Amino acid sequence: MTSKIRIGIIGSGGIARMHVNAYRQMENVEIVGVADIVPDRASQFIATHHLNHAHAYEDHLVLLEQELDGVSICTPNVSHYQTTIDALAAGKNVLLEKPMSVTLQESVEMVEMSKKSGKMLSIGFQPRYDPNMQFIRNYIQDGNLGKIYYVEVGGGRRRGMPQGTFIRKELAGAGALADIGCYSLDLALHTLGHPKPLTVSATVSNHFGTNPKYHPEAESFNVEDFGAALIRLEGGITLQFKTAWAMHMDTLGATRFLGTDAGMKITPYGEGPWSGVWDGGVGTITKYHDIGGRLTHTPIPCVRSDLNLFDEKVKDFVNAVANGLPAPISGEQIILNQAIIDGIFRSSELGKEVDIVLP
Repeated sequence: MTSKIRIGIIGSGGIARMHVNAYRQMENVEIVGVADIVPDRASQFIATHHLNHAHAYEDHLVLLEQELDGVSICTPNVSHYQTTIDALAAGKNVLLEKPMSVTLQESVEMVEMSKKSGKMLSIGFQPRYDPNMQFIRNYIQDGNLGKIYYVEVGGGRRRGMPQGTFIRKELAGAGALADIGCYSLDLALHTLGHPKPLTVSATVSNHFGTNPKYHPEAESFNVEDFGAALIRLEGGITLQFKTAWAMHMDTLGATRFLGTDAGMKITPYGEGPWSGVWDGGVGTITKYHDIGGRLTHTPIPCVRSDLNLFDEKVKDFVNAVANGLPAPISGEQIILNQAIIDGIFRSSELGKEVDIVLP
């Protein structure tokens, strides 16, 4: 393809800036339009980022009437569903920020529309582009730990609660689970090869966000800041999951894969009260195994690269659009992530284990 890839941006908040910065590094991409429902916000965004060939729209449907090869959807979580449906129905390829949607049913309908339209739906889980994440998945998929029967995953911040749209259910749909918990779930599910979840027993709470001592917008805080779950996956795998925006603890522990031949412990990269979640890369990798009947462990060196994982995500999307390739991170895969989050909320509300039914 010799002509430029024509891209539209829907939603001009903070995450949209990162999309624009990534697109502008590619000579074969032109941002031709930005849409935002807030009056003048799209035009201000265009001016700020010197997008000289872009037009501003207050209605994303008008933007979607333009000649576009793809769109980045950077809206609040609750509008992910309808905006994605509209974009796919209009024949546009979609790069959607996480979380995929608010409910499982929404995710199902989004994938159905992708298939119906013949356009790709790729979800923004950039940690997959970390070379260490890729090593972990390939190493485990190659059978080096034997059969995996238990996984423990979860990241948490000692203090790391956001503000604004993140903490209002009417805009975010969910809190810590949708913001950082989804990364932990993707680490586990993607490494395991996307086994289907069968049941969930879970609890969620918001002791910190609703307390003015810990959050300046406590009166508006109505999402969860903590969640924990025991999930049964097909293939006899047990997944223990936990996540937190705030807690009186330094960490919720490492990620662990237990196999019949060996085990692996992985810690997230970074330090400080906002660290400890799986959007920032891998800190350490250690394999636990036996040699000659003796218990031992082997540190596996991590690769420190200068890759910007967010940029890699956007570049991969553009490459797929340009060459007619499948979605780099398909909606079909992320449905499983959404199914677990959906089950966590249902289980917590009912106070018991629930089944996960996938179409």
